[in-house]
Amino acid sequence: MGVRLKLLAAGRSSSLLGTRFGDDRPLDSAGWREVERAAPVLCRLAAAELRYCSPSARCRDTGEALGLRPLAQPALRDCDMGRWHGRTLGEVAAGEPQAVETWLADPRSAPHGGESLLAFITRIGRWLDTRPVEDADGLLAVAEPGVVRAALIYALQAPPHSYWRIDVPLLSVATLNGRSGAWDLRLEA
Repeated sequence: MGVRLKLLAAGRSSSLLGTRFGDDRPLDSAGWREVERAAPVLCRLAAAELRYCSPSARCRDTGEALGLRPLAQPALRDCDMGRWHGRTLGEVAAGEPQAVETWLADPRSAPHGGESLLAFITRIGRWLDTRPVEDADGLLAVAEPGVVRAALIYALQAPPHSYWRIDVPLLSVATLNGRSGAWDLRLEA
């Protein structure tokens, strides 16, 4: 028997250009409207027996707005960006262009002093691998898009640099079926 885990990418907390590393802002007004519009389709996720979320405000808000009442999981937090926390990619690239280049090219690097991409993917993978098989049909996690990407890379055993090639739209759902070392991916319309 395997686990069926639905991963829901949280709603918007800022415009794409305003996105900051380690951003813990709640849903913005556009994000609330988007969640409300998506609710008739996403309300089926409430059937999950175990509902988790990343500890960020926007993940908790997304779950609450959909009536999911998810349990925050510290292991599902976004990547620790060290001294880049709270800054935009543009701000960091302007001040530390070589460090950004290294970070994007080498998944083992952490020029910001936080967590490397490889360590982040591994942490999310450990969380995936410890999901209880006895609750196989009813797992849901509302997570940051970066957490969803890390889970997909880990589950599919893709090279870590593939992380940068996956686009996870806000409020999209991906389903992982299987167990540690043997995951299948199902994308939902």
